[in-house]
Amino acid sequence: MEKLPSLRNLQYLIKLHDLKSFNRAAQACFVSQSTLSSGIQNLEEQLEKQLIERDHKSFVFTPLGEDLVVMAKAIVQQASELKSCAADNQAPMSGVIKLGCIPTIAPFLFKTIFQQCQQVYPDLKLQLVEDTTQNLSTLLESGEIDCALMALPVEVNGFHCKTLGEDKFWLAAHPSYQKLNVEHFSYDNFPDESIFLLQAEHCLTEHAVTACRLVNKAKVSSMSATNLHTLVSMAECLRGATFVPQMAIDAGIMDSSELILLQPSNESASRDIALVWRQTTRRVTTFNLFAELIAQVI
Repeated sequence: MEKLPSLRNLQYLIKLHDLKSFNRAAQACFVSQSTLSSGIQNLEEQLEKQLIERDHKSFVFTPLGEDLVVMAKAIVQQASELKSCAADNQAPMSGVIKLGCIPTIAPFLFKTIFQQCQQVYPDLKLQLVEDTTQNLSTLLESGEIDCALMALPVEVNGFHCKTLGEDKFWLAAHPSYQKLNVEHFSYDNFPDESIFLLQAEHCLTEHAVTACRLVNKAKVSSMSATNLHTLVSMAECLRGATFVPQMAIDAGIMDSSELILLQPSNESASRDIALVWRQTTRRVTTFNLFAELIAQVI
């Protein structure tokens, strides 16, 4: 019988391609750098082809190596689906769900989702992976997570997307802006660089700016933050404002803050929360039931 390439070595190759570093790829795979390097070298020897061009300082994937990464991702994903399918045939709401979640949702919903799962589906184990939308999409495509909780709009080509609920945006502002008339709300009443946003890789920034119709970029501060808690602190200390989603308010992010909440426009500004999973998965029943549970939480 022909000896086939190991899934582990294919995973090493994928991670090296994604992270562009032997050291970081080894850390992500929880192995030593020499183990990862040996695994890829073993793959090359087995295929009798060069996949990576190396020198003492850098490396580059060969054209064949690039093609093989695409094929390897599909193989690893299908292997993951095989394992999940076997577990799902026993009981849809049992086994493990590796749930990806963006940082502007995870701190405010995961605890409640986890508790609900324990109560309603005690045989189901949740494993959380928190990351940006772009990184979660990559992990989902490669089969490293099973589904992801994201905020729309976002590019979901190749994935099934189920909208679960709406999350309203508020403008959390320093009390000095208390007199702003909601019916005639205008960002022109704010000084330049007084509205604080998350760093660009966080999708909440684009969603909030678009939904809340912040057109005048001069009002946006050159300073940014990596999480909503820091944004609230910045707005409070520097007498400015920031956008805060309803789920964060419900979770108590404003409890110790003196900031006031303003409706940024006459129409309700919001983002949609959705559960995303691969279209090729055989765990459709599992994810639909899981989506229903999250929708109740939202």
